[in-house]
Amino acid sequence: MTERLCLVHYHEIGLKGKNRSTFENQLVTNLHRALRAFPVSQISRISGYIVVETEDRRASEELAAAIRRVPGVARVSLAYKCGLDESEYCAAAVSALGEAGEFASFKVHARRSSTTYEMHTLDMNRLVGSALCESFPEKKVDVHNPDVTVVVHVVQGHTYVYAASAPGVGGLPVGTAGKVVTLLSSGFDSPVATWMVGRRGATCVPVHFSGRPMTADTSEWLCQDIVDALAPSGTIGRLYVVPFGEKQREISLAVPQALRIITYRRVMLQVAERLARLEGAKAVVTGESLGQVASQTLDNIAAVNEAVTIPVLRPLIGSDKQEIIARAHEIGTYDISCQTAPDCCTLFMPRRPETHARLDRVLEAWESFDHEAMIEELLDEIEWRDYSQCPSYHAPKGRLREHHRELLPAESGER
Repeated sequence: MTERLCLVHYHEIGLKGKNRSTFENQLVTNLHRALRAFPVSQISRISGYIVVETEDRRASEELAAAIRRVPGVARVSLAYKCGLDESEYCAAAVSALGEAGEFASFKVHARRSSTTYEMHTLDMNRLVGSALCESFPEKKVDVHNPDVTVVVHVVQGHTYVYAASAPGVGGLPVGTAGKVVTLLSSGFDSPVATWMVGRRGATCVPVHFSGRPMTADTSEWLCQDIVDALAPSGTIGRLYVVPFGEKQREISLAVPQALRIITYRRVMLQVAERLARLEGAKAVVTGESLGQVASQTLDNIAAVNEAVTIPVLRPLIGSDKQEIIARAHEIGTYDISCQTAPDCCTLFMPRRPETHARLDRVLEAWESFDHEAMIEELLDEIEWRDYSQCPSYHAPKGRLREHHRELLPAESGER
């Protein structure tokens, strides 16, 4: 009996040598979590693929689309699973080519990963090709540059046949590269930066600095919407929110106006570093792009970096705004980030921010207020919300203080 299923292709994972099974197993785990809304009966590994089967044996395009959003997936093919009967897999090839859309030429690519199947791949090509030529007499065979390639792959006692494939997000499975804390705002840049390190296998723990109580909490809800948009990728484990507005006011009264933004960023990185220690994270991620705003010059980045010892990753450092916006469209955060919301970035902004800060002046301003006490107070007021879509996230063993408030669940509808 012919069955319709999804064949999951991967590229980088196939280069991992002896560690390959670890990456494959993590991808299987992530797919199980990402596809909970679908009637999936089995997700298994075969030679060079991961196979996703459904209870009704009729995998859908909706299922394939959900699979394509999971990091580690290079391509997804809606394939037919047949036995070794020649007439059965030839009929499947005719069906697969018929679903390929508009095309003028095709070829057959037969493979055998099963040494028990006696027919040579050249004979399989001729057999299936003849069936296709008979069914599509107006189409041409082009073995060099075909519009469509029909793949017939014999592996582990079955034949898998497909023609249509669509690209996935690529990268590595989330959970294979450790944990990072990311600075997340409701703008365009930081969600893209978070997604990019998640696509490289990192489990992401975002922290959002809100302007509350000096501003409304709108940016916090937008950040939750952003995390919900990224949820299908399984990259987010927990979202922290830090009410930062009152501390910004204190900083604005204590340090020179031109150095406010740099001082804000130093405080943010120190809070993120403390959270990273609590979470067991190995790096902090920001959405900075070189020269995009005043705080993102090399001098100012160096002055901010001096505040922490943990590595600070900036995946967007060489990207321009148009590239970032294009990526935001791809990952589904663009429309959310288009909504304006007052946050900590809009508070107590200097008229002329320093663009090339001298470290000695920054350190002098840093010592003009009790920054250690400020960090402790911010950690004491932190709030958080956990996300179940990330199977690789494990909450820290060390407890935050008991009176920390948990963010309202999104399903409550309260804003």
